[in-house]
Parts: sequence; C-alpha cells; structure tokens
Amino acid sequence: MREVFYFWAMEKVDYLVFGAHPDDVELGCGGTVAKLISQGRSVAVVDLTEGELGTRGSGELRRREASRASEILGVSFRENLRFPDGFFDHSAEYKLKVVQSIRKYSPEIVLANAMDDRHPDHARAAKLVSDACFLSGLRRVETLDEKGFAQKAWRPKHVFHYIQWKSVRPDFVIDISRFMELKISACKAYSSQFYDPDSKEPETPISSVGFFDSITYRAQDLGRLSGVDYAEGFTCERLIALENFEGIVL
Repeated sequence: MREVFYFWAMEKVDYLVFGAHPDDVELGCGGTVAKLISQGRSVAVVDLTEGELGTRGSGELRRREASRASEILGVSFRENLRFPDGFFDHSAEYKLKVVQSIRKYSPEIVLANAMDDRHPDHARAAKLVSDACFLSGLRRVETLDEKGFAQKAWRPKHVFHYIQWKSVRPDFVIDISRFMELKISACKAYSSQFYDPDSKEPETPISSVGFFDSITYRAQDLGRLSGVDYAEGFTCERLIALENFEGIVL
C-alpha cells in the first residue's frame, strides 16, 4: 500500500518530482523545489521506495524524515509508492504504477533521478519515470485512480533529470542562491543518513562530513560557472526551445 502525506487538498500540480529514495529530491533539486514554490508553483514529490535497504536508519524513520523535509520545502503533498528498494525494475507493473501517479497529479513538468549515477536505482528510476511519462499520454494504456475510476491520459511537456552523485555536465542550471539555506535544512531533516558525530551506526559514503560539505560546494561550483552564487544542474532528454533570451541569467 502506498503512503501519502497530504499538506493541502490534492489537485493538479505544476511540477511532479520523483526520487528513487527519500532524500534524493532534497539532495538533487531541493533548492529548485523551494524556489518554484516561492514563485507560486505547485509541487508534489513521489518517492518510489522507502530506502529500506539503506545501511543507516529504517523505513519508518525515513518516512518521518521525508515528512519533515516536505514541510521545510513547502511541497503540496508527498507520496511513497513503496517499490522494493534495490529490486524494482522496468516491468509493466511498475510502469503502470508510475503512470497512475502522473495522471493523478497531471504535471506540466516532471523532474526525475539522474540518468547515470553510482546507485543503480537512480538510473533505473530515471528510465522508469521517463518511459511512464510517455505511456501516460497513450489513451489505450488504461489505469484506475484510487477510487476505481478510469484515469485520463496525460503527458507532461518535459522531463528533466537532476544531478546526484556523479559530476554530470548539466544542460542547464537553476539559480538557487536565495534558497541554498532551505535546501540544506531539508537535507538535514534526514539525520539518520548524513553526518552526525554522535551516531553509532556504520559509516556510509554519504554519512561523512565531506559528503555533506559537497552539497554546498557543488552548488557553489555550478553557480561559479553560471555567474550566480549557488545553482542546481539538470539534464534534458531532448532539445528544448526558448521563447526569447529574457529568461537567461547573465
């Protein structure tokens, strides 16, 4: 059974953000999410798994941490599809469950995991979400909502992928200079996963002080390269067109 944290009445959202695990969204694009919400955009988050195979913490603890992080960022609502951590695949079963979420929230834009990354779940989730976005637009792909009613076909206009462990060259960046502190606060909500000098749990690649510092210096470096203080990077699946040059930060 999926678990949903509601913060406002459920409705169509502008942006739907997927993460293979709780904390993927905060680490990869937490500043962007906070910025979009500050601009009046509606944003929802869908976690595919509870991250139950993680060395530190537990599924229950990570659910509480995800709820707290959502409150910090101000997302409309957050859902966990409870796919098996490490073992979900590209089968029809999982694709259709993602299609249900896309049709329920009917987003204009979807943000998803990195297409190439250290954790195999990340690239697998990226492909799964991308395929589901296409299938969601086919009216002969039939799905039901949570009340048993047929859902209407819906295809997002764009799918963008945030950057995670690997230093992938972005196709574009979002200026998050005013939202960097909020991003860090949301990441700190996952206290079981990241640096804690008092923790007695085993060390992991993301529990070191160096990893947590890297969240800031990566955003600083992308900002340096793009002429702002802090930025988050994204990759595109296809060429995108601009209406004009006025939206570009020089």
